[in-house]
Amino acid sequence: MTTRTLLLMRHGKSDWKAGAGDDFSRPLAKRGKRNSTRIGQWLAGHGLRPDILIASPAARTLQTATLVCKALDIPTGQIVQDEQLYLADPATLLGVIRRLPSGARSAMLIGHNPGLEDLLASLLGEATPLLPDGKLMPTASLAQLQFAGNWQQQGAGQARLVELVRARSLDEH
Repeated sequence: MTTRTLLLMRHGKSDWKAGAGDDFSRPLAKRGKRNSTRIGQWLAGHGLRPDILIASPAARTLQTATLVCKALDIPTGQIVQDEQLYLADPATLLGVIRRLPSGARSAMLIGHNPGLEDLLASLLGEATPLLPDGKLMPTASLAQLQFAGNWQQQGAGQARLVELVRARSLDEH
């Protein structure tokens, strides 16, 4: 049976003081840029290069995806923007996963909370880790999951958490 890798990433820290006219246009803060790059470097260092990368079209999410792609040496033109990921609920995110191309053995979604965190908890079921701060996916965090079977069959409790990475806990290089 084929094993699939799903990478779920929450965008980096946004800049609330940037003067963006609305939530959708809010850019990354300096810390968000640095931490998004760190996650990309972590992925590169672990040989994790997604076959497809889908991001919410919000400014902070696209900036995060761009920085991850640069660290992975993936052309930014390969970022698939999907409006459904903007502030999506878990059911919508699962729908995006179930429509992933069958030829993709690994995929990365870059989106927003609370939907991403709720999706992760649903996919892990009872295996959801309890973290001391109560946050599963703070900004610039990444969940590496594995599934058996195809994307269309994925659902609640069917994923195995390989690693949960928080940029702020990575050593600076």
